[in-house]
Amino acid sequence: MTKETKVMARIGIAAFAAFLALVGATLAVGGGMLAAEGGSLYYLPAGLAVLVSAYGLLRRARYPAAVYGAMLAGTLVWSLWEAGLDPWALMPRLGGPALVGLLFLLPAVRRATGAPAWWTGLPAVLALALLGGTIIRLQTAESGLPGAASVPALAGADGTWQHWGKDAGGLKYAATDQINTGNVGKLKLAWRYDSDVPPGPLVSLEAAPIAMDGRLYMCLESGTMAALDQDTGKEVWRYRALPKDSPFQGWKCRGAAYYASAKAGECARRLFITTAAGQLAAIDADTGGPCSGFARNGIANLRVGMGKKHIEDALPTSPPTVVNGVVVVGQSISDFGSVDSPSGVIRGYDAETGALRWAWDAGRPGQALLKPGETYTRDTPNAWGVFSGDEKLGLVYVGTGNSPPDYFSGFRSEVADDFTDNIVAIDVATGQMRWRFKTVNHDLWDYDIAAQPVAVDLPDKVPALIVPTKRGQIFVLDRRTGKPIDPVVQKPVPQGGVEGEWTAATQPYTTGFPSVSGPRLQEEDMWGITPLDQMACRIQYRRANYKGDFTPITMKPTITYPAVGGGINWGSVSIDPQRGLMVVNALRLANLNRLERRKPGEVAKGGFEGGVITFPQEGTPYAFKSFPFLSPIFVPCQQPPFGTISVFDLATRKLVWEKPLGTAAGSGPLGLASHVPLLMGAPNFGGSVSTGGGLTFIAAAQDRTLRAFDIANGKELWSATLPAVGAANPISYVSPKTGRQYVVIAAGGHFSIPGPHASAIMAYALPQK
Repeated sequence: MTKETKVMARIGIAAFAAFLALVGATLAVGGGMLAAEGGSLYYLPAGLAVLVSAYGLLRRARYPAAVYGAMLAGTLVWSLWEAGLDPWALMPRLGGPALVGLLFLLPAVRRATGAPAWWTGLPAVLALALLGGTIIRLQTAESGLPGAASVPALAGADGTWQHWGKDAGGLKYAATDQINTGNVGKLKLAWRYDSDVPPGPLVSLEAAPIAMDGRLYMCLESGTMAALDQDTGKEVWRYRALPKDSPFQGWKCRGAAYYASAKAGECARRLFITTAAGQLAAIDADTGGPCSGFARNGIANLRVGMGKKHIEDALPTSPPTVVNGVVVVGQSISDFGSVDSPSGVIRGYDAETGALRWAWDAGRPGQALLKPGETYTRDTPNAWGVFSGDEKLGLVYVGTGNSPPDYFSGFRSEVADDFTDNIVAIDVATGQMRWRFKTVNHDLWDYDIAAQPVAVDLPDKVPALIVPTKRGQIFVLDRRTGKPIDPVVQKPVPQGGVEGEWTAATQPYTTGFPSVSGPRLQEEDMWGITPLDQMACRIQYRRANYKGDFTPITMKPTITYPAVGGGINWGSVSIDPQRGLMVVNALRLANLNRLERRKPGEVAKGGFEGGVITFPQEGTPYAFKSFPFLSPIFVPCQQPPFGTISVFDLATRKLVWEKPLGTAAGSGPLGLASHVPLLMGAPNFGGSVSTGGGLTFIAAAQDRTLRAFDIANGKELWSATLPAVGAANPISYVSPKTGRQYVVIAAGGHFSIPGPHASAIMAYALPQK
């Protein structure tokens, strides 16, 4: 060995020892802090062992490899005891320590210590083999169930997609089977349409299009519609309700409603959209022009009766719902919140004339329409999601949210609190409430009903309404009466809170479908890429206020799980009524939240800075701050999966299969994509579509992939990479001109999921013969 080689070897050993010393000191100090908080006792002795190894290495002693090897062997036993065979749970516990253990096998280190290779090599290889084996098992796991069998075509089924959820009840089921489990692997991109609406961090292309009349009607942004040819994606017409300099330009729009009039002439077929400027617009589906006979030149003003204060906080984003010739409209009210926010009133307009037929206002039960100068009851719960309807019963089903501000209720009125997080069944002919069902008692966590409730006849022919929630609870009601079909029980929940607040003693839980939100978080569930950031997450967990579901938010950091995103969000569920199956995708991410008391006279301010969202909650003593529950290197503090897809049997309510949705390819430390296609379960927003071909299609996840699963067993049969996250619901239709079945998804990205943005609509079909 040359002199230069010896010098380099000494430098390398010194650097290795310094690295071990830094890691050991961090583990020892952090482990002591964690132990003081009542947490795991593993990290302190592990850190001390690494420090001893570093010291011995500097002294060129024989024992460093033995000490580190013993620590690694102990880590292997501890990991199996604490985490079992879950590969994502084992990764931070074993991956880094095992790789460091292999460094002891470097020739320079072995010469310096004279230690046998097996002292660190054996436990390192065993740890990596165990980790690799569990990863392979996860990636290749199959349910063992047979694939989806063919089913007879539904009577009267066609290839159109007339409503946001396919039918008024929101099944999201395309009965056609041209694309099926046997040939879906041949799907190819048929066409792509790129909107000229510029993408951006706060612009989400979330719309599900309407497929009627040989055209695809797509909402590109708030107030902007385009009609595309179903076979080519070529734009036929463009409608714009807002001027280009409107402050609401670029705001999201989740879709449109379609209505076919019994009258011939202008606007015999029409589309309805809402705009963030408080408008309900009627558009001629044939020409793209405004329906001049509807309201005032094709636009009804949704700000009438809403008052003047904070009017900009009323932002309709979801499509209207048309039931029996009545266009039913709600609106989103800003979560940033004031105790004097606009009303959450629900209104029904005549689909032909645009005349206001009724207004359901929680604060004015049974009231007539407003008189000049009157306003709807302020600060009542809004309904921002997609509604569903039953035309035979003449009902529209509305999911309500919170009365703003969301996270402090000290000044919330009794009626506002009573109607928070309800399913309200409204008679579309009169606007009167027929029944209601409450999903949360006294909501302090923003568990508004975002998902479209779904009308389905269960296998026993009972007319049901399935109510998916952010909580991950899925309630099943008789849609005629609102009475639970699956019994609902009230369970005690944690108590506490801040001065001026109160909490409900119990919360409702269904006894039917299992929850999709995952089990209660434990310290053992805390995650990270390495033992260091996992330890930091464990310390955060121990120091936070967390007692399980419905932990009251205090002035101390509080873990809220499920968080504001769900559970189940606006993508809702899809149902295969012929096979009796329901597809559910869910988000499993926690938030750290806290209330911050304002000083007397301090002005309420809100905004987004450094990853922290501040809700001013004007008129209350507290601002609300929401922090992402992340490790120091910006990975989630809870272990995967962060997103799942599940299928349930409608008759038995039992889980048929469940798997993580999405890979790690679009995720990674420091907010960077890893490009590692390991099945992890990624954050997701959007929903699914099920088909007569035995398939369910879904994008939604952070890895920017549209997938087709065999609905019977969860086997992934096909996938396609998207230009951005498909935070939307896919649809499927059959072109009346060519007879081809298409699957279409909007890919634009989502403001809360890291990744690129786009303004693309992607259509897939089987190759033409």
